[in-house]
Amino acid sequence: MNQPDPNTNDTPAKRPTILRRLLSHHELATLLLLLHAPIDASAKPEIPQLHEAGLIETICGGAGDSHIRLTPEGNAVLRGLGVK
Repeated sequence: MNQPDPNTNDTPAKRPTILRRLLSHHELATLLLLLHAPIDASAKPEIPQLHEAGLIETICGGAGDSHIRLTPEGNAVLRGLGVK
């Protein structure tokens, strides 16, 4: 009657990881630039890799131009490095 549930698992759940790979120093520098202000979408060659990793997002400006800014995940990476 009061037997423990056989389906309980005592191992802790895996924590989700944000990054699937290490960031290059150029990618980290780009995240640091974005920490202070959005930058032009064509400003850095690292933009596609960071966008694919979900660390940045594209926002449309009022004049039809697009800018890049950090996502919450990108902010979390910088907090993990002790920057924020």
